[in-house]
Amino acid sequence: MKRTLLIFLIIFIVMQFIQTDKTNPVVDKNMEIKAEEGIMEIFRTACYDCHSNETKYPWYSNIAPFSWAISNHINEGRKALNFSIWETYTDEEKKEHLKDIYRTVYASMPLETYLWVHKEADISSQDRKTIRDWTGVRSK
Repeated sequence: MKRTLLIFLIIFIVMQFIQTDKTNPVVDKNMEIKAEEGIMEIFRTACYDCHSNETKYPWYSNIAPFSWAISNHINEGRKALNFSIWETYTDEEKKEHLKDIYRTVYASMPLETYLWVHKEADISSQDRKTIRDWTGVRSK
């Protein structure tokens, strides 16, 4: 039993030497998505940590294996939609992203695992409706 615990401890310590990149790309505010302040506040509170180049890394993002999972979520989130580079998307890509926002704001975002430690990111029913109304108007 002691030997097993020692092996796990050694593995855990070695894992800490495999760090992820936590640098945010430079943000050009001219390339960022534009919306009225109420929408932007919801996006900043509930979406920007994974869907922008303005991620705020929590303390536990320095501890493997959590750091690996967080880094993966951020990379996948930015790849799916990055509010910081909105103006680089084509009109067709913007339309598709707006449809995705419309669909996922009720279905799956923000992720439940994110909400476990970021209670402030939970979106109210009214905020979800506001976002859906905004994306519906913008996608026409």
